[in-house]
Amino acid sequence: MQLTGRNIVGYETFSEGTVAIQSINPATGEALAPLFFKATLEELDYAAEKAEKAFQTYRKKSGFEKANFLEKIAEEIENLGDTLLERYMLESGLPQGRAVGERGRTTGQLRLFANLLREGSWVNARIDAGMPDRQPLPRVDLRSMERPLGVVGVFGASNFPLAFSVAGGDTTSALAAGCPVIVKAHPAHLGTSELVAQAVQKAAEATGMPDGVFSMLFDDGHEIGMALVKHPAVKAIGFTGSLKGGKALFDAAVSRPEPIPVYAEMGSVNPVFVLPGILAEKGRAVANAYLASVTLGVGQFCTNPGILFLQNDKDFIDEIENNAPNTQGGVMLTPGIRDAYVRGTEHSKQFTKVMGIGKAPAGHTAVEPVILHTDIESWNAQPDLAEEIFGPTSLIVEANTKEEILIAAQNLTGHLTATVHGTEADFEEYAELLEILEQKVGRLILNGFPTGVEVGHAMIHGGPFPATTDSRSTSVGTRAITRFTRPVSFQDFPDALLPDELKNDNPLSIWRMVDGELKK
Repeated sequence: MQLTGRNIVGYETFSEGTVAIQSINPATGEALAPLFFKATLEELDYAAEKAEKAFQTYRKKSGFEKANFLEKIAEEIENLGDTLLERYMLESGLPQGRAVGERGRTTGQLRLFANLLREGSWVNARIDAGMPDRQPLPRVDLRSMERPLGVVGVFGASNFPLAFSVAGGDTTSALAAGCPVIVKAHPAHLGTSELVAQAVQKAAEATGMPDGVFSMLFDDGHEIGMALVKHPAVKAIGFTGSLKGGKALFDAAVSRPEPIPVYAEMGSVNPVFVLPGILAEKGRAVANAYLASVTLGVGQFCTNPGILFLQNDKDFIDEIENNAPNTQGGVMLTPGIRDAYVRGTEHSKQFTKVMGIGKAPAGHTAVEPVILHTDIESWNAQPDLAEEIFGPTSLIVEANTKEEILIAAQNLTGHLTATVHGTEADFEEYAELLEILEQKVGRLILNGFPTGVEVGHAMIHGGPFPATTDSRSTSVGTRAITRFTRPVSFQDFPDALLPDELKNDNPLSIWRMVDGELKK
């Protein structure tokens, strides 16, 4: 496949706009060919018109048909071979191993959702059979299941050019739910986005999906994104990015004449608590694992551990001070992300002690890791220290007592994750801490670190505001599918008119709740 710089609208491509943009190699600052044409509002309208029409066909596709589509997307992404990997590395500054791993994560989640669709029980089919002879009143026959919402707008993320982008988790879960998708590509990786979009387009045609089931538009500003959110054909939004960006989209969506849900994952500081018992047993090992997690991928993960709390422990602090200067930085994804990181760390240095500054390699957007240190009193007096700084930095907060640790946890806002390191005795003594943190996050981790988000059935990648706009959902894992569905009840329908999932003889052989009992 060749890069064209054209917007993909269903089975067509367009470059009607007069403004062109380019990706930048973050390692060198070089502008990368070709030129990509910013989408026009007319192209967006056409994509929305196609998607709305496609929905009437796509919503009725069987789980098996949608599964074939998702698997074909995975196959076509793999068929891009080194062309995709090379463009990914040029646009992100990330190494080949990361590119290969993220491609595998992307195709893996497509196939995971395909398996979910074939099994079929995700629709949550429920049947309350009619009871015409019930006294004093008969009971009507009621059956319900999840049905697709409609057209979904998806915003590609800066830090995952594949797994949270054009064919990433939001797109995959929306297509699995039966919803056409319009993607706004992230301007940091335009070529990677076009290659993947071409793969999706090719898969749609090969599997007989309706024209308009997928589109992708380019823009390096806010016009197309805001128009996408406000377009009357769009019924939900998936977003991964900053708090400022996600909140702006959410506010626009709820101010529409017809408000729509925005599932925005907006980052997190992901607090870590290291308890006294584990500090005494292996504090130095925990310290080094923490440094490795902070600097992994140049800290460009939404699950990067940005704050660590502990009660006074000299050995732990010594280990950090000795090893932080040896940590390795790297190239950040964009100049804007680099600039925000520098501003954030310089601001925090004014109120904290610098424990160690690591090494930065050569590169246009290269940065060094920065590990900071403060006490609980200063932490409490400086609320903006709790704000996320995206990149390889973290703040260690030393408390004096268990009560101060519990109060710090209680004062946390919503986060994606919280991590607690401890012994069995620690967990028993600090049971209240775990109860507090359960109310603050979507994922609670013991004796590990939050970087690394498994794509599976039990994963929750979400959390209370400001981590996300809806703490009841996840953007990773198969539970993500119900973000783009709604329950519909069918009353007194003859069997022939019911969806297969609700018919009497259960032709799909899926698990259903029948008169309050799960059965096949």
